Amino acid sequence: MFSKIGQLIFNNEAVAKTSDFTMGLEIEMHRVDDTGNLSQEPYPAALGDETTNPWITTDYLETMSEVVTPPAAYALDAMHYLYGINNVLRSALAPGELLWPLSMPPKLPKDTSHIRLAQWGPEKEAYLKEWTRRHRFAEGTPCGAHINLSIDQHLIELVLKNFPERFKNELEAKNYLYEILAQGFVRYRWLITYLFGASPIAEKNYFEGDFKLDHPVRSVRQSSFGFGTKFAGDYTNVQAYVERIKQGVKDKILIKEYEFHGPVRFKGNPVLSELPKTGAEYIELRMLDLDPSSSVGIRTDTLRFLRLLASYFIMSPALKKNEVNRVLEQADRMNEEVANEDPRSICKYQNKARAFLKSLELYANRLQLGPEYQEILDDLADRVENPLTTPSARLLNYVKDDSLEEYALRRARRYQRAAQDAILKFEGFEDRQYTATELKQALFRGNWDPDLRRS
Repeated sequence: MFSKIGQLIFNNEAVAKTSDFTMGLEIEMHRVDDTGNLSQEPYPAALGDETTNPWITTDYLETMSEVVTPPAAYALDAMHYLYGINNVLRSALAPGELLWPLSMPPKLPKDTSHIRLAQWGPEKEAYLKEWTRRHRFAEGTPCGAHINLSIDQHLIELVLKNFPERFKNELEAKNYLYEILAQGFVRYRWLITYLFGASPIAEKNYFEGDFKLDHPVRSVRQSSFGFGTKFAGDYTNVQAYVERIKQGVKDKILIKEYEFHGPVRFKGNPVLSELPKTGAEYIELRMLDLDPSSSVGIRTDTLRFLRLLASYFIMSPALKKNEVNRVLEQADRMNEEVANEDPRSICKYQNKARAFLKSLELYANRLQLGPEYQEILDDLADRVENPLTTPSARLLNYVKDDSLEEYALRRARRYQRAAQDAILKFEGFEDRQYTATELKQALFRGNWDPDLRRS
C-alpha cells in the first residue's frame, strides 16, 4: 500500500505530518445587483486599493471579487479566516449589492463593452484586453475555489535524511514531494469533479448565438466549455512544468506565463524560470466549483477531504517518470467525460470511484484518523452510489426557465443578511494594510486562535 517513502514516514510515526499542510484559500465571487445583473458599482472603497490589498482583490472583471486567506495550519482555521474576510467584503458592498454564489456567472449582457476589466495597472490591463480579444468574454467569467497546500518542513527533512542516495539536497526532496502531489490531484481530478461539481447549467448569454447544452452537466466550469485557455501542463517534474509553459508563450499559445490556468500550479517563485532552482513552496489546486450551499463557497469537510487526498498521495507509490504524461492525458479525457455527464446519471467511472474511495477508507482506518474522516468518506461514497445526492444534481431541483437565478439570488440575500448581523464589525482596509498577524487580531479579537491544535 505504501511507497518506500510512505513506509519510512509510517515507521517513523510521522504520518500525522503528511496531513499537516499549511492551507490558504482563494475564493472568487461576482458582485451583482439585486436583480442578478453584474454590478455597475465601483470596487468598494472600504476595501482599499485592489492592486495592493493582499486579502481582497479582483480577478479578470472588476466585479469578480477574490477573498484570500492567510496561511493556516488546519482546515477549521482556514475556514474561520475565510468567513471573517468574506464578511468584511460583504459589509463593504454598496446598498443592494450581493455576492453571486454560483461558479457560472449571472446572466451576461449581449453588449459587454460597459463591463470593466479588473483595474490592475497598465501592464496587466493590457494583458486582460489581449486575453479578451483572443477568447470569448464569457470564458473569463466563471468563478471557483482555489486551495493552496504547503508540505510540513519536518516531512521534507525526514525524507532527505533517509534517502541521501536519491536526493542530493533539500530542494530535490521538496520538489519531488510536490510533484507527487500535483500528479495525484491531476490524476483524480475527474473524481473531484464528480463529487463536488456544482455548475450544471450556464445563465443567459454565456454561450454565443443559439448554442445550448444538450442536457445539464456535472460541471460546465470544469469542462472544455469552462474557463479560458485550454493548454495542458507537464507535471513530470518542476523543470518540465516550467519548460512547457515557457514553450507555450514562445509558440504564442499563451500571452504570458501567468496565463497558464491548469488544474494544479506549482508556486513559490514569482519568476517562473527560477522555480526549479528555488523550489516549489506550495501547490495551488484550481479544480473546485463554488459550493453555493455555503456562504463562503466551500465547506470544511471538503478541505479535510483534500488534505486526506494529499496525505494519501504522498504515502503512495508515484507514477513512473515515463508514464506521467500518458496517464495524466488520460485523466484529462476522463475529467472531460465526467464533467459533461448528466448529473442525474450514474458515472461512467463509478467502479473506479468506488475502488478509490475504498482505498482511502482503508488508509484512513490504518492511520486512525478519527470518526470525522469516516463520516466524510461515507457521505462521498453515497454520492458515488446515488448521483442525485451530488451538488449539481441537487441544484437541478431549483432550475426555473433554464436558469438558477432565483435560487442564487435567494441564497445571496440570505448570506448578505447573515453577514450584516455579525456581532464583530471590522473597520475595513480603506486607510491601512494589515499583516497576517494584524488581520487575525482585527478579525477575531481573541475569540478565535488559529494557532491552537485543530483538524
